[in-house]
Amino acid sequence: MKRKILILGGGGFIGSGIAKILSERENYSITIADSFHYNQNDKQFMNFVKKNNITAIKADFSKKSSFDLLESSYDDFYMLASMIGVNNTLENPHEIIRVNTALIYNSLEWVKNNTIKNVLFTSTSECYSGTIDKFGYNVPTDENVPLCIDPIDHPRFTYAVTKMLGESGFLNYAKIFGFNCKIIRYNNIIGPKMGFGHVIPHLVERFIDNESPFKIYGANQTRAFCDIYDGALGTIKAMECDNAKNEIFHIGNDIEITIEELVKETGKYFNFKGKYEFAETYPGSVNRRCPDISKAKKMLNFHPKTDWKQSLKKTLDWYKDYYMKNPNNRFFEGPDKFFKS
Repeated sequence: MKRKILILGGGGFIGSGIAKILSERENYSITIADSFHYNQNDKQFMNFVKKNNITAIKADFSKKSSFDLLESSYDDFYMLASMIGVNNTLENPHEIIRVNTALIYNSLEWVKNNTIKNVLFTSTSECYSGTIDKFGYNVPTDENVPLCIDPIDHPRFTYAVTKMLGESGFLNYAKIFGFNCKIIRYNNIIGPKMGFGHVIPHLVERFIDNESPFKIYGANQTRAFCDIYDGALGTIKAMECDNAKNEIFHIGNDIEITIEELVKETGKYFNFKGKYEFAETYPGSVNRRCPDISKAKKMLNFHPKTDWKQSLKKTLDWYKDYYMKNPNNRFFEGPDKFFKS
């Protein structure tokens, strides 16, 4: 009998990565449920769906009625659907709260009333951004760090607040209604088609536009970048780990680099010969972020294989090609617009 898989948000960056890995395995029946806004004009992705006999259900799942389109029983339910993006949090925080809260609550009620064996909810390291900066917790950071954001009224943290809600909701519903639950906190997953509201697509856009001097926003801040294949595979490993019940895992890479290193490596790719200039970063952006992934290594046998420079290059290749073919599409708006005068 085939293992029945539902990926809510399966048309997105990580969701489609999970679907691609699972599609290469035998005895999996895959359903993707999504608004498909992210991939609505992507013929390659839609051909992939058709070629692999993946069931695609297009609907707005912030509406409860959309869940009536799903079957009543699945072995694995990946809940990745979410409204994301730094600019979205700063410009549309009310929509971040409305959409993500609705997606979480509707999913929980649907799981409660149906036969779903395993559930995985995807969260983010943004949930403890305040913990690191305010209380000096260790970096690399493990899964036991207290969740904290500061200040509570800053729109930058609306995304993290909804993810905290989701973590609490799924873990507590699982205990009461008897399904197996895992929480994944992603840490800077990168790759082709990762969207446009992130640092690497912004860098590509700016280097193509010949910005000079080139501003490095938050040069001394650190991040740890993980390849999409590693991130998607780690997610599947968590879902299919029989020994993990109501567990939280970091999925990411534990190689910490500065934003200055990231920018200058990208500059080498574009053969940039100009000068660099340090500048402030987005308000609310955490100074350091790097996950301790020892729990995932031990319990899931999760070991990221792709060096960050390799992953960066294939990401840059895709976005360079995209912007060269779409010269009028520009998405970057610098942090300056978000600073209060």
